[in-house]
Amino acid sequence: MTPTNSAEQALDEALALVSRAPEGGGGGGTGGGAGGHRAAGWQRARDIAAHAGSTVRARTHRVPLADALGEVLATPLDALTDLPSFDTSAMDGWAVAGPGPWSVRSGGSVLAGSERPEPLTDGEAVRIATGARIPADATAVIRSEHCRETGTQLFADRPVLTGQDIRPRGQECRSGDLLLPAGSLVTPAVLGLAAAAGYDELTTRPRPRVEILVLGDELLTEGRPHEGLVRDALSPMLGPWIGRLGAEVIGTRRLGDDPAGAAALLEAVTTSTADVLITTGGTASGPVDHVHPVLREAGADLLVDGVAVRPGHPMLLARTGSGTPDEPAVRHVVGLPGNPLAAVSGLLTLAEPLLRALAGRRRRPRYTAPVQGDVPGHPYDTRLVPVLLSDEHAVPLRYHGPAMLRGVAAADALAVVPPKGARSGQELEILDLPWASGGCFT
Repeated sequence: MTPTNSAEQALDEALALVSRAPEGGGGGGTGGGAGGHRAAGWQRARDIAAHAGSTVRARTHRVPLADALGEVLATPLDALTDLPSFDTSAMDGWAVAGPGPWSVRSGGSVLAGSERPEPLTDGEAVRIATGARIPADATAVIRSEHCRETGTQLFADRPVLTGQDIRPRGQECRSGDLLLPAGSLVTPAVLGLAAAAGYDELTTRPRPRVEILVLGDELLTEGRPHEGLVRDALSPMLGPWIGRLGAEVIGTRRLGDDPAGAAALLEAVTTSTADVLITTGGTASGPVDHVHPVLREAGADLLVDGVAVRPGHPMLLARTGSGTPDEPAVRHVVGLPGNPLAAVSGLLTLAEPLLRALAGRRRRPRYTAPVQGDVPGHPYDTRLVPVLLSDEHAVPLRYHGPAMLRGVAAADALAVVPPKGARSGQELEILDLPWASGGCFT
């Protein structure tokens, strides 16, 4: 551990000891604001976010196949026909009828996509291509490499079994069979299956719409940091990241810390067409931190107000609207801390479970990996530490301070370190980063 990281950890621990009471290993419910509140435990916060998304009434739409990629089936995918819809050849070779040797039919081959071929008579053979319709009364297909043609006769080099290398009608499914249930993610393979089954459109749940609001007067949009100003690292990162989570980013705006910025934030919270607003910065209790006052003025319900996780402790999740006829629009606000790695922590803790649930996608399976080396912990809170995944271990990376992106930029995942740390070889839960785990097909 570098001296800088040691100092940051010591400061974190000291602040925790004076500002918060122990919460049973990072557990506890939601509370309010900074300054001694009882933050939600890390896993509890993720569960709340997932539940919040799953209780919103689902929208559906019918879209062409290509537009359904990365969305979730809103209705089951049933077979519209038998697959295959006729007996086909599984190989290039010869369709034969009865026992050999066989007389070779003159007049050409049976090709895929051609009209219905003439039936075979007993003892007759005709050349056939993969995918071509099997002639009536054919009993088998012999692969080209397993037979020889001598004059007008065809001889097999090995025993021929009835039905070999014929794909019978309905081998994969019969008309009306359930191919995939509602809730299945539309992957490239699903598109192929749907097309094979005769679909031109699919009924899916549209991607959640997200608007990103980056708060702060100290942010530069280009050039090098200077004179107390820093580059906006979140705008370039958040849009692509959220897109990989299966959401549609409808806009990214920068708002100042002045009253005009607070007014614009209030307008967005109350009128945005997005399903989710993601804000960065302003979630603590500083003199220009407007998120809490704006949410109070908007009448929002705070579902999570602080999470017992480092970095990212002052993140929040709020909801406006009830989904009733009088107040139909339900909108969620995910408030991320302004420090870049703390914002990543908020994405993984609150935004990802919420967006997956809104999209109708199942939660990611949880898995663990043994950590290489001891990992220091926070006295009471969970830590999220960037790691590289080897064949055998999760290897912690340096540069994991709240304001640093160097570690996570090189990482495959984040390891979930329990309060008080982990010993070398201890199994830790692993949170895959979306680009390392394949993410969503967008």
